Amino acid sequence: MTYEQLSQNIRNKKSFLCVGLDTDLAKIPQHLLKHDDPVFEFNKQIVDSTNKYAVAYKPNVAFYECLGAKGWLSLEKTVHYIKNNYPDIFVIADAKRGDIGNTSKMYAKTFFENLNCDAVTVAPYMGEDSVAPFLSYPGKWVILLALTSNTGANDFQYTLSFENTRLFEKVLKTSKEWGNENNMMFVVGATKAEMLEKIRQIVPGHFILVPGVGAQGGSLEDVAKYGMNSSCGLLVNSSRDIIYADNSEKFAERAGEKAIQIQLEMERLLREKIGNR
Repeated sequence: MTYEQLSQNIRNKKSFLCVGLDTDLAKIPQHLLKHDDPVFEFNKQIVDSTNKYAVAYKPNVAFYECLGAKGWLSLEKTVHYIKNNYPDIFVIADAKRGDIGNTSKMYAKTFFENLNCDAVTVAPYMGEDSVAPFLSYPGKWVILLALTSNTGANDFQYTLSFENTRLFEKVLKTSKEWGNENNMMFVVGATKAEMLEKIRQIVPGHFILVPGVGAQGGSLEDVAKYGMNSSCGLLVNSSRDIIYADNSEKFAERAGEKAIQIQLEMERLLREKIGNR
């Protein structure tokens, strides 16, 4: 998917919502456990109820890998279902991979060839050669971790170098030379929304994936205020607030209602910030 295709879908849906599929067997409605693949059934119903309001889905790979081979099969079925039924949707494998080149090459093959995801989250710590294999796939995206919202982010990400540059700024300045606006995005946690203003000075045109809105306390209003550019340039993720909005047999319906609430807020912010472009 190209930058323009993703931007057009944002304009069409008046939404920059990404729904996180952090599907936990312990949290899904109990009546789904009768299905042969309850994880996939849950995901399928969530996707069917929210796809009109979302431009992206982000399955968190850890929630599937912990279930072994069966969990991986649920992930495969989920991605294929989205791709086959809603081809305009951007699919992100939230895998946070990052290793030496040969290993990264295999990770890239996993998520881009076998699963056919549009993007994968990647850790930058091992440098350019660990990221380059992901960037070798035309039409696919690397989403590089830049500034996260967890408490431990303070351990390293704000560390000043001898150049008086914080580590997350160094990541942005260096890595934007590896790819471009058409194949690289960055992760910035919503609870760090005020930092988006500085980040936009470094990467004004890139898409930014913003987790942490909703249950984690991030403000959608602040994210748009500091992070939106002239073409939107944002994918804001909401997971628990949507997929676990209800635990009854009406869980999918409630998820759809929650998604449209967020979409309507996003429509207002888009109108205020960039008008009818």
